[in-house]
Amino acid sequence: MRAAPYTAEGRDPARKVKHEKPNPMQPRPSRRQLLQASGACLLAASLPARAQPPAGTLVFHHPLCLKHLAGRRHPERPERLEAVLQALRTAAFCDRIGFPATRPAAEEDILLAHSRDYLWRVKREVAEGRDQLSTGDTALSPDSLAAALAAAGAVVAAVDAVLGGGARNAFCAVRPPGHHASADRGMGFCVFNNIAIGARHALRRRDLRRVLIADWDVHHGNGTQDLFYSDGSVLFFDTHQAPWYPGTGSESEIGEGKAKGLIINRPFPAGAGRREVLGAFREVLVPAAERFRPELVMISCGFDSRIGDPLGQFKLTDQDFADLTDVVLEIAGRHAGGRLVSVLEGGYALEGLAAAVTAHVERLVAAD
Repeated sequence: MRAAPYTAEGRDPARKVKHEKPNPMQPRPSRRQLLQASGACLLAASLPARAQPPAGTLVFHHPLCLKHLAGRRHPERPERLEAVLQALRTAAFCDRIGFPATRPAAEEDILLAHSRDYLWRVKREVAEGRDQLSTGDTALSPDSLAAALAAAGAVVAAVDAVLGGGARNAFCAVRPPGHHASADRGMGFCVFNNIAIGARHALRRRDLRRVLIADWDVHHGNGTQDLFYSDGSVLFFDTHQAPWYPGTGSESEIGEGKAKGLIINRPFPAGAGRREVLGAFREVLVPAAERFRPELVMISCGFDSRIGDPLGQFKLTDQDFADLTDVVLEIAGRHAGGRLVSVLEGGYALEGLAAAVTAHVERLVAAD
């Protein structure tokens, strides 16, 4: 059967994103508890970074990430990030996370993963007022360059904080996403490859030798794979739906040269869930990491692999994301001194995205 029509990250972006109904069986906090938690976290998030107490888990974001506009009915919209931040600032564990200030990436940061010609192309096309990036299916608006630089800068800051001892782990609440962007091409809603820039920053500026990137987005991280396909310093592990956008990520794609065997893809059909994805992380990634011994662990956190997402057909639940987080935390604890940075990718059902991110960050906090 032919799949439903899609562009960029999946199905037709004109399709309306439906909100999910809350689970009536799940206990809900009292009004007093919610107000107390919300007030405490909003106050903490408004303080300057130096005034916040030390945190084992930091959440990195930048207000400019909200300025990228893809269109009112487009699934990659600012409301995604607003839902994530609101959920984290009102979570029961919000007093155990910090929200440090960040700054946009500099051009030299972007050039860690992208060609100068591509950077100039993005700058020129945004300045010209184009509504689409010429290299692929990625919308542009007047503030798209600023938002993309802010997203990459937040990831660089997170890497510095974790490697410098300012945090045990970090979550980057950023957009536009990045894992489809290669050295000279943006596509699939992505302008710059945020996680690849962070990994290269760790390798070239912080003197690390080995970084693990695990990608559980429902779409294959083709841009990240391309950037490290012959590198040898990055173990890239990806679970994704197939056949699905962007059509890459077969098990035969294993890297070349120094990276041969360091590219590991596990594609699964529509309807896959806990057994397939969590099983691959436990049975394939864990032994691969044992051989590779990463010094930093990074996650391309795509929550469009969650059940009910409009751009994916996987069946992962919030509990599954919590358990996936535990697997990756175990790898980080065993090989990387617990150092872990996760970066938001996809996830387009607002309530589902907020719930999945909360489950993920709660496990990061619990690892302190």
